[in-house]
Amino acid sequence: MPAARKDAFSPEEQQLAALARALSHPARIAILRELAQHNTCICGEIVSALPLSQSTVSQHLHVLLEAGLIQGTVDGPRSCYCLNTSAINAFGSALGDFFQTLGNQQCC
Repeated sequence: MPAARKDAFSPEEQQLAALARALSHPARIAILRELAQHNTCICGEIVSALPLSQSTVSQHLHVLLEAGLIQGTVDGPRSCYCLNTSAINAFGSALGDFFQTLGNQQCC
């Protein structure tokens, strides 16, 4: 979307759309679930838990990291990741609020 048109939307709408885009692939949902199951930072386990190549998993991790849904650290050749629970909780609340307002509308 051209920048001029994107500016027509509120920062909240833009942020909600960006986070939704980050979750728009099943591999990213699987990555978040894997991180949640471990409840701690994990490194190579993410790649072994998914039916994807290391480079593909890295691309998906990058999208989640850019969106702020996960946090990562680089320790030499290894990168370790964990959930950014505050960002996930804020996204859940914003999404819930959004759907709540939609659900209160009366249709013909």
